[in-house]
Amino acid sequence: MIFAAILAGGIGSRMGGTDTPKQFLTLGNKPVIVHTIEKFVINDKIDKIIVLTPQNFISHTNHLIEKYIPNNEDIIVIEGGETRNDTLMSSVNYIEGNFGIDDEAIILTHDSVRPFVTHRIIEDNIDAARKYGACDTVIPATDTIVESINGQTIESIPVRDYYYQGQTPQSFKINKLYNLINSLTEEESKILTDACKIFTLKDEDVHLVKGEVTNIKITYPYDLKLANTILEDIHD
Repeated sequence: MIFAAILAGGIGSRMGGTDTPKQFLTLGNKPVIVHTIEKFVINDKIDKIIVLTPQNFISHTNHLIEKYIPNNEDIIVIEGGETRNDTLMSSVNYIEGNFGIDDEAIILTHDSVRPFVTHRIIEDNIDAARKYGACDTVIPATDTIVESINGQTIESIPVRDYYYQGQTPQSFKINKLYNLINSLTEEESKILTDACKIFTLKDEDVHLVKGEVTNIKITYPYDLKLANTILEDIHD
């Protein structure tokens, strides 16, 4: 089976001026999270979509899904965790407990606030996860990368050609992901904020999938303005 995990556990503290988590803010004529879920709903290869939200937003999320994507039994809303890794593990545990996990089962993990993920990106993630076991969606870094340890002076300026900006989805064979997460020490679990980092820490290869510059993450107020502009361009 192929699962999509929409990670919507954040509270959007960097958005500013609102108590509403950023994934529930309006983009165009519906919430950001609905735009995102719809991209996975239309892919007939995906068997189940698991949406992970803060506990106090589960009912609200179910209401939005029923309003905008009614009568869809393949969308499941469950509680996320305190951290991104906790939320990811919640999705894996849910899948293992309710569907079982075989060696071919795949999970696509995606930020709920990246509503412009394309069909091509999703398809490429499915193909790469099947072939390689793990993949990350990236775009080449366009700006010079500056490293500073103390935040005041430059430590180094790496060669930009070797660097990429990470996006999502990040996709994996679930058995492999499950085993690697369970192999982490407590110290490793605390410092890891990215699923692909788990693979690299354990010397496992992660394949690169080409992203898109429009596959933006809505984090700050400016991002929401940009997202509305992108949406208008799509509809024109």
